[in-house]
Amino acid sequence: MSQTRLDGIRIAGVSTCVPLRSVDNLDFGKDFGVDEVRKVVSMAGVKHRPVVDQGVTATDLCFEAAVPLLDRLGWARDSITGVIMVTQSPDYVLPSSSCVAHKWLGLADHCAAFDMGQGCSGYPYGLYIASTMLKAGGHRRILMLNGDTPSRFTSPQDHATSLLFSDAGSATALELGDAAAPSFYALHTDGAGMDSLIIRGGGFRDRNPVDPRDNFVRMDGAAVFNFTLKRVPPLIRQTLEFAGLGVADIDWFLFHQSNRFIMKHLAKKCGLPEERTPIILEHYGNCGGPSVALALTQALGGRPAAPSTVLMLGYGVGLSWGAALARLDADTVLLHSTYSGAIGRA
Repeated sequence: MSQTRLDGIRIAGVSTCVPLRSVDNLDFGKDFGVDEVRKVVSMAGVKHRPVVDQGVTATDLCFEAAVPLLDRLGWARDSITGVIMVTQSPDYVLPSSSCVAHKWLGLADHCAAFDMGQGCSGYPYGLYIASTMLKAGGHRRILMLNGDTPSRFTSPQDHATSLLFSDAGSATALELGDAAAPSFYALHTDGAGMDSLIIRGGGFRDRNPVDPRDNFVRMDGAAVFNFTLKRVPPLIRQTLEFAGLGVADIDWFLFHQSNRFIMKHLAKKCGLPEERTPIILEHYGNCGGPSVALALTQALGGRPAAPSTVLMLGYGVGLSWGAALARLDADTVLLHSTYSGAIGRA
């Protein structure tokens, strides 16, 4: 079992950014049938989806999340010693999107930059890697970017995915902090389920697929549903046990925003209070990994400053699943914005 406790790591702030353009799923009744669309909306819980315009990428969204966060924190650019970009929708095959962000943010050449190809479980995975870099020594501050534009890889003919996926970017600032409460991580993978969520074309196994449909995501909904119900409840239970905590000790259970029916079923099965398990799908859709950060900024943003213990849960493509349990102090900065494209780049 992959479980880790890390001491002395502080989440200084989290910022999220979504596209300004939002589409109404009920407008797609002419394409898929009004009754079918209403059925999907009722089940998945997604009515509106923020989606990027042509040419806007996950890196753009993460950049516009990062700049106001760094400004609010007062972090000098040369104090950042690592930038991680967690995404499955990079700008280019090469270079890495982290290098693009490194340039735009004007970071120093002593700052390490690399990408992680992780999807729905990307947020806890990214937090773990950033935290272990800090614990290993030689790093003071790490910027973890998690962004995806899954609306760009859905087929317009597939209502199961095109009415579900949206786009978002996030930036999370982590730093060393002697007084920080311990954080706890559990990370898992079952590659036997890799075909349950897959884009077969476009990579180097099949660069130019004969079937155009292979350029879009294929999802085995039943397999993903069964995987989620099998893996997530033990993940929650085991992470709490590892941390020596119970459900009552957690202020917020922040799920990957996958599907309203699934999330409600999970919360009920695990005995999680509805008021502490936010579901933001109605207006934000399923944006993949950054949906965890988005649930965080929407649930806690604007609330009175107070320390909060949060259990962050990601699960899906891979198949993979992970948890990050952390204590946010009263000074943690939480921001949210819509993409403008107006912030200057270095």
